[in-house]
Amino acid sequence: MTQTSKFPAFASNSHITAIGSYVPEKTITNSDIEKLVDTDNDWIVRRTGIEQRHQAASDQLTSHLAIAAVRDMLSRFPDIFPQDIDGILVATTTADRPFPSVASQVQEAIGATKCLAVDVSAACAGFVTALQMANGLILTGAYRKIVVIGAETLTRITDYTDRSTCILFGDGAGAVLVEAAAKGAFLSSNASTDGSGGIQVYINDSQYIVQNGREVYKWALTTVPNGVLDLLQAVGKRIDELDWFVPHSANLRMIEAICERLELPPEKALESVVRNGNTSAASIPLALDAAYKEGKLNSGQLIALYGFGSGLTQSGLLLRWTLEQKV
Repeated sequence: MTQTSKFPAFASNSHITAIGSYVPEKTITNSDIEKLVDTDNDWIVRRTGIEQRHQAASDQLTSHLAIAAVRDMLSRFPDIFPQDIDGILVATTTADRPFPSVASQVQEAIGATKCLAVDVSAACAGFVTALQMANGLILTGAYRKIVVIGAETLTRITDYTDRSTCILFGDGAGAVLVEAAAKGAFLSSNASTDGSGGIQVYINDSQYIVQNGREVYKWALTTVPNGVLDLLQAVGKRIDELDWFVPHSANLRMIEAICERLELPPEKALESVVRNGNTSAASIPLALDAAYKEGKLNSGQLIALYGFGSGLTQSGLLLRWTLEQKV
C-alpha cells in the first residue's frame, strides 16, 4: 500500500472559534457485550481500551445528534448567531437517508437562513477532510463562518453477532466553528487515499460494517506516523514541539502504537475511544471537546489532527489552537 504523500504548507486565514459535542444517554458497557457474544471485559479492554460506547435511541437519527452538538456549541458560545453562519459541513457515513443531507437538516433546525449545507463522506477521515474544505472555502473570500460537524450512528450498522466488530462502535457528534481570521491558525495539511485497500473496511449487502482489523492496523502503523511527520516538516516543526496529537480514536492500542512509532509520549495523545468507542467521523471532535472541557487546550498550542479509515483514506491538519478557555 502507498505511503501518504507530502503536501506543502498553505497560506491560511482560518481558525477554530467555538466547539460543542453530544453523545446519546444510553450506554453499551462491556458487560452488555458479554451477553451477546463470546468475549469479556478484560479481553475488550486489553485489545482496544474501550470501556463503554453510547447508543442512539430508536428515534434518534444522525441529524438529531449533529443538531444537538451544534446547539451545545451555540449555548456555550452565545455570541454566535446562526444567521451569521454561511456554511455547514457534516462529515458522516451514517446519514439519515441518501437525501436530503444531514447538513440541510442542521441548517433548518438552527435557523441559519442563508448558508451552504453539504455532507462529506470520508469515513473516519471525514472530520479533518471537512476542516480542510472549510478552510478552502474561507480562502475564496466568499465564506466567513463555517460549522464543521462529525456525526455518526454506527450502532445501527453494527452486527452484534460479529465478535470482532461489535465491541468497537458507538454513536456521537462533535462540532466546531471555523472562522476567517486576520492571522490564520491552520498551518499545513495533507491527504492520501489507497483505494486498493477499500475492501478492508466496508458495508456488506446486509448493511453491516465488515472490517479486517489486522490489515487496517498494519496500514495505519505504516502510514499515519509518516503523515504526521509530513505535517510538521512542511512548516519546519519537530515532533517534540507538538503539544497535542489528536488521531482518529479507532482503538486505544493503535493510538499507543502510533505514538511509539512517532517517539511521542502517549500522554500527548487525546482520545475519545475509552468512553465512547470508535465513533468514526465524530471521534476527533469528541476528543477535542473533552480536552477543552478539562482545560487541556490553551491558546497557542500546536495540535496535529489526523483522521484515517475506510477508503483507505487519511487526512491530516496541523493547527495553532486559538480558542481561549471559557471562564
